[in-house]
This record gives sequence, C-alpha cells and structure tokens, in this order.
Amino acid sequence: MTSRSVPGRPAPVVDQVLDVRFTDISVPGYGPVSTRTYNGALPGPTLRVRAGDTLRLTHVNGLPPNPPHIRDSHAPHHPNSFNLHTHGMHVSPSGDADNVLREFAPRSDDEVAAGAAEPRYVTTIDVPADHPAGTYWYHPHLHGSTAEQIVGGMAGVIVVEGDVDDVPEIRAAADVVVCINELKIKDGKVPAFTSGRWVSGIPSTFTVNGTVNPTITLRPGEVQRWRLVAATAFTSLRLAITGDGGSTLLMHQIAQDGITFAKPVALTEVGMVMGNRADVLVRGDTPGTYTLKSAGASAPLMTVQVTETPVEPPMELPASLPPGRPFLHEEDITLPGTDREVVFHADSGVFTGDFPNAYRMLGTQATPAADPSGDLSHDPAYGLFDPGYTNHTLRLGTVERWTVRSDESLPALNHPFHLHTNQVLLTHRNGTRLDPPVWHDTIGIPGGAPGQSVTFLVRYEDFTGRAAAHCHQLHHEDLGMMQTVDYVAGG
Repeated sequence: MTSRSVPGRPAPVVDQVLDVRFTDISVPGYGPVSTRTYNGALPGPTLRVRAGDTLRLTHVNGLPPNPPHIRDSHAPHHPNSFNLHTHGMHVSPSGDADNVLREFAPRSDDEVAAGAAEPRYVTTIDVPADHPAGTYWYHPHLHGSTAEQIVGGMAGVIVVEGDVDDVPEIRAAADVVVCINELKIKDGKVPAFTSGRWVSGIPSTFTVNGTVNPTITLRPGEVQRWRLVAATAFTSLRLAITGDGGSTLLMHQIAQDGITFAKPVALTEVGMVMGNRADVLVRGDTPGTYTLKSAGASAPLMTVQVTETPVEPPMELPASLPPGRPFLHEEDITLPGTDREVVFHADSGVFTGDFPNAYRMLGTQATPAADPSGDLSHDPAYGLFDPGYTNHTLRLGTVERWTVRSDESLPALNHPFHLHTNQVLLTHRNGTRLDPPVWHDTIGIPGGAPGQSVTFLVRYEDFTGRAAAHCHQLHHEDLGMMQTVDYVAGG
C-alpha cells in the first residue's frame, strides 16, 4: 500500500492493489489450503486511511472463468466474480466507490484461450473529512458468491485513524488487529457451494490473523488495544478471555462497529455477530496462560500469555473518549407514524433442486409476490431479493425509525441486519430501551419464542445511490434475504 500527495489536493491518495486468485497457502495450526485470496495471504492486507483521504484500490481478477449458471438468482452463482464492500464506512455507494451492484468478472473461456490479460477494476473511495475514526473491514459482496468467497478467507481490515487514536492512554497502547476469519475447508479446499446443506456439513475452522490459535504476549500492567473483527459468514461469537482456575481478563470496550463510545465499558464478555467490530483495551494481570474463547467456536481462538515481568508503573485506562457520533432522538423523526418494518422469515420446500428454502425479508415494502392471491408461503418471489426492485426509497436529511425482528423459533438462528452506507442507532431490544443507545452497522437478531426484535433510528446523510439492506448470515443473503435501498436527494 502506498500513500502519495496529489497536486492541488491537501489530502493523500492511498493506493493498494488487491490481486485475487487461487493460492496454495499454509495456515499455521491447520495445514495447506488452496483458496481464493487477496494478495496471496489470509486475511488480506490491512488498509489504513484518515478522514479526507482517497482510497484507490486496483482489483486484479486472476480467477478462472465462471462455470455455467442455469438456475435462478436465489442459488449461488458466479463464484469467480466479485466486487468490494467497505463494510460500515460512510462513503458513496455509487459509481466506482462502495458499489455492490458492480461485477468484477474473470476472463471468459474464449479470452483465456486467446491469451487476454487478466482484467483489472478500480474502486475509488473518497473518505469524508468528518468520517469517524475506527475499525471497519472489506469483503466481496456480489450476490450469489459472497458466502463462498468469505469462508475461503477473502476479507481484510480497514482502519480509519483519527481523534480517538490521540487519546494519551490509547496512543501508548499497542494497536493490535485481531481479524477472526471463519473458514469452511474440506480436503484442503473450500468446496463449491452446491447445496443448502453445504454450510452445516463442514465444521468451521477459525483463524486469527491467518493462524489457528496464535499466541499474543502481554505483560502485567500493560494495556493493548485490540481491534476485534468478526469476519465470519455463519457464526456469531461471544468472546471472553479466561485463565486457569476461572480467572478472567476484562475487556474495556471503547468502540462498536467503528463508532467510539463516550467512555470505556468494562466487560467479561463481548458479543459479536457476523460483520461486527469491537475495539477493546486489555490490561495484563496475574501472570499465566489465558485463552480467547467463544461460545460459537469449539476451540480457543487465541492464546494470551501474560509474562512475569510487569510494566511499572501500570499503564492507565482512559476515563473518557471523544464520542464518535452524537445520538439521535425520537423527536428527530421526520415523519412520525411512518416507521419501517422488516421481518426475517424462511419457508421450506419452496423450490426444487439443491436449494429448496426461501429466505425472505418481509414487512414494509417487501418484494411483491409473483401471485399475490396465491399461497405466499410457496411464492417464488415474495420477499426475495430482486435486483430490479427498489424496496426502500430513503430521502437524504430525514430521520426514520425501523423495527426489525425474526420469526425464527430456534434461538440459535441469528439474522444479523446490516444497512449499507449509514450507521444506525440501536435504541430498543425486544421493546426495552437501551441506556445509552449504541451505534451499529450490523445488529444481531436471534430467533426464539418469540424471536427477538430491535428498534433503531437512522439519518440518511450525504450520499445518493442504490445500496443494500440484508441478513449478514451470508448463506441467507446469497439465497435471497436482501433488499435494495435507494438513497435519493432531499426535498
């Protein structure tokens, strides 16, 4: 990655090539794997920018031609095409920016036979001058191929540097990226996504920064800043650091999904669904061996070795922080009584073949049924992603309230809701007000009896264009649990 000044512009352009191809890599703690990678590594390179920068990414598609696809759009397809989503960032969803409607296709069979050059595509992200400092991530987001690519390791971290990094206690702490990838590997490869049982039939392998259960060293009294990234496609995490005899290391959370808190929050457990990030400060305590574990993973994710040599005097934790965004309030709602609703719902046995289930987003502005007078539970279009249909038209400058819920009966079935382009302020869970509310870009919504519900406020700001709202259990998104939102000018 290079950063250079551009004549006539005060801020630099950050240039990075992201070369995507099948690569034979060795995953420490697991073994050899052949998978799609960014730049031959797992995860991809960490990109660091500042507010006001331009991030320019050149994508090389060195993957083989796509296999023929004869099914409808509610089955996996085009596994060797991709694009790029800068998850959580408040940037333009249009043109050659954070546009998930683009396709970076590989060469065709004829082009390969003719010796054509591997195609190159450019993404240009203008980071706003007031963009919150924090931890974000990037990954492919082409409908139909997202899950297979991410569980092969196509993901990387974006760090937006800024005000929170200059807090003295944070500046003194080591800045550690902890990117948790969830891989689906069988016989050294990521199998093609060819049936609805593909996910459950292969156990997940979790890596941290490309290694199974790496070891990190911490001294008593030392404070480190961990940028936790749940780059998982199917599994939510509940992270805790435990040692021998049940001792724990506290995690002092300072940010959620890239937005800084007003002050640190001391936790013994940090919950993260697929796509979440959490910045935490961890201070070494009693010497010994600790492990970072999760209820969603069968083995430790990382070992923490607290050494015998302390830091004297012990490093301090900050008492307050520069908050990342001001809160919204109910009185900010532009048109009271016009709330939006989303219901995550699945119907079994709707389609023939290897992907029989329909993963739907119902509620306000659901995709229309093919036969509105027929059996909606078996309708082949109702509530399913249709790239030609706009589910929500969202006017810039307005503040709206959404309620999103799951009607799944099993608590383990989580449908994380993710809205592109604008952060949302979570104000209620299951009807109970949060104090304080918390900014998110991805919110976990487990099932149950009844399934959980969340309510949030959102202001649509700065950028027009078509973007997405979807379930971030990426198997579900690829099979239809996604909607199109269109941000339009105010007035």
